[in-house]
Amino acid sequence: MPGGRSREGAGRATNHELRDLLGDDVGLCRRAISGDAGVVLPPFIDHHVHLHLIDERRLGRSGIAGVLDLGGDPVELARRTPDAMPRVAYAGAFLTAPGGYPGGRSWAPPGTVREVHDPSAHPGVNGGAATAVDEQAEFGAAVIKVALNAAAGPVIDAATLATIIATARTHALPVVAHAEGAGMARVAIDAGVDALAHTPFSERLDPSLIAAAVAIGQRWISTLDIHRADAANLDHARANLEHFLAAGGSVLYGTDLGNGDLPTGVNARELSALHEAGLRGQALLDALTDPWPGSERSQAVATFIAGNPPASSSAVPAWLAGATVVPTEELIADEHG
Repeated sequence: MPGGRSREGAGRATNHELRDLLGDDVGLCRRAISGDAGVVLPPFIDHHVHLHLIDERRLGRSGIAGVLDLGGDPVELARRTPDAMPRVAYAGAFLTAPGGYPGGRSWAPPGTVREVHDPSAHPGVNGGAATAVDEQAEFGAAVIKVALNAAAGPVIDAATLATIIATARTHALPVVAHAEGAGMARVAIDAGVDALAHTPFSERLDPSLIAAAVAIGQRWISTLDIHRADAANLDHARANLEHFLAAGGSVLYGTDLGNGDLPTGVNARELSALHEAGLRGQALLDALTDPWPGSERSQAVATFIAGNPPASSSAVPAWLAGATVVPTEELIADEHG
């Protein structure tokens, strides 16, 4: 399999061949009810979605078991049943400057945006930075989302950003930034933001800045496919991601689902773009299955893909798009090979 050997006519793959291709977290199996043979993998997670803009009922049958909502109404998100599918972690509202992105957009109702106009670290201050973070935490946020979009309006200042990050730390919550516009990725990296909601796409980053992002353990959520109609942004994002990966950076699969015409489920184009950037095999699977911002994968469900796995790594992205979510108890391990 590593050399692209075809298995046509050679029968079913072995577990050894499968793990050579995708790592140790996969295996051959059968579905107990239907008897269908296939492959079991850990549950897939899309680390950047907006649930209020999509039909989430389609996610499970299209391979997504969990999502990270990066901008929604915290009141509505807090009303979700914790064990419902997909499993949802969320940021709650975007924290932004007065008049800043994404305020006023038709896709961002008022409840999804929280304007912060005071860097105060004291709780209960109207419009204060600490107050905004405390509110999201009280509604069950798993991360805090900050908008740093200088291409679309004012952004919060350094003092306010510092208070947001410091307050999030008191709640043990990571901070995710939407960094867009010249210099905004640097602002996020220099401030110690834990993750970027998008691979930086506004400009090519200096290698030393990328190294700094890796050094602080910053994660980048991929979202490459949203740029497929914008050659300049896509070129910047691809180059930045290649350098980030080469420097040892950690990437999470995420699509910004709800942003334009994207498939509701596993996005083969996103996975292909990651593959082309150098994220392959076990590393590609890790990006899809990392439970971040949590620490443990769900044991109740798994990913199932019917049929034989592909014979080469180049075919893996399209193959993964055939995934569906099934209860773990429905799968019977096949120790063939």
